[in-house]
Amino acid sequence: MPAAAQKILVADDDASIRLVLSQAFSRLGYEVRATGNAATLLKWVTDGDGDLVITDVVMPDGNVFDVLPRIRKQRPKLPVIVMSAQNTVLTAIAAAEGGVFDYIPKPFDLDDMAALARRALENPTDKEAAKAQARAVRDERLPLIGRSTPMQEVYRSIARLVGADLTVLILGESGVGKELVARALHDLGRRRDGRFVPISLAAIPRARVDAELFGHGEGDVGRLVEADGGTLFLDEIGDMPLDAQTRLLRVFDGAEPATNPKTGRRPNVRVIAATNRDLRGLVSQGLFREDLYFRLNVAPIRVPPLRDRAEDIPELARAFLLRASREGLPSKTIDQSALDRLKLHEWPGNVRELENLIRRVCALYGEEMITARIVERELSEQAPPSQTEGAVTLSALVERNLASYFAGQPGGVPPVGLYDRVLADIERPLFQLTLAATKGNQMRAAEVLGLNRNTLRKRLHDLGIEAKGRP
Repeated sequence: MPAAAQKILVADDDASIRLVLSQAFSRLGYEVRATGNAATLLKWVTDGDGDLVITDVVMPDGNVFDVLPRIRKQRPKLPVIVMSAQNTVLTAIAAAEGGVFDYIPKPFDLDDMAALARRALENPTDKEAAKAQARAVRDERLPLIGRSTPMQEVYRSIARLVGADLTVLILGESGVGKELVARALHDLGRRRDGRFVPISLAAIPRARVDAELFGHGEGDVGRLVEADGGTLFLDEIGDMPLDAQTRLLRVFDGAEPATNPKTGRRPNVRVIAATNRDLRGLVSQGLFREDLYFRLNVAPIRVPPLRDRAEDIPELARAFLLRASREGLPSKTIDQSALDRLKLHEWPGNVRELENLIRRVCALYGEEMITARIVERELSEQAPPSQTEGAVTLSALVERNLASYFAGQPGGVPPVGLYDRVLADIERPLFQLTLAATKGNQMRAAEVLGLNRNTLRKRLHDLGIEAKGRP
């Protein structure tokens, strides 16, 4: 159907968003109707109007997730795109429960929205797929924390996969929370009533991996059978010995007799694997079976390192403070200066390193308020000798971290706009540290940086840095 013959219904209580979307889709040749409330949207849908719905979650007259079942009943094949500023995994899961075509977090890119709308109009919602996704359940205690753009991709992947029973490969550095993603897939999925059985292949002596997975007789059935009806989580799969890889592949293919002695049948297990290693590189080196790699890499999820989602650090830090208090450590609060300093750290140990720092501060310091001085002291004391002794040059550190922009990208080439992204990442900590040193004096900071004061003020505004003190 040509764009001119298709109508998009837009619902958002923000008039500026309605205007922007209406103008953008009109320029693309679509007919657009826009409203600021859920009641009008529901009336249009009931009257048979529209080929696509794009709607915000929170409306003046109610939550759209409460209206979605009625839309699904009236127009089961009508594709719905949900947008929301409440960017948590629960929002993504609620969108999946409602059988929407997709969920897009605010703020959004107009090009991304247009491409998503085009796909929705070309491939209407699959009713059966929506029913499968609706098996997901809500759990306010989910351990996944963060509202950053990189985490939105993780949430959307989880929401798409909880209703399926596919093998998942979770990729990411040590300490990013790969097991938390695996647990979310289990707890929200159709196997949630079964066991979640984790095994860290890096923590088990290589000679014992086979016995741990498959048992060694005398009543020891192994982790594979223990996970019957549930999920087997193979953490650090890149460390699995080749002989165990071969046997696991035979189990997948049905060539290896693996039975549950209680049921007398083969165990019914969903496998989720995780690694911090480059499996493709291991395959090329002959250290990992290529056929097993393809069996595991059915649905990959890449978990971002903490340095790529620094805006999540305040929320993570406060959550870890609350968790420490619940576990019996002294209750503490953290001030903004400390949070700003935490956001400047590289976090080679990722989220695990941040949690350990918070727990250490709670245990070792008597102050009720965690300040930047405390954070600076802990980060300095925990830094490796190469950092504290200045053995690593700034150029080497920059080169090492620039490599992360290229790693994992198709063909090793990052998306366009790399120069501006790199500059923004360098400017932010440089400006923040200079303003801190000059106690917020922008004139002095501009002098130290060798910039015109107006240029500095414009860059601070563009980067969203709030400069306190004298202008």
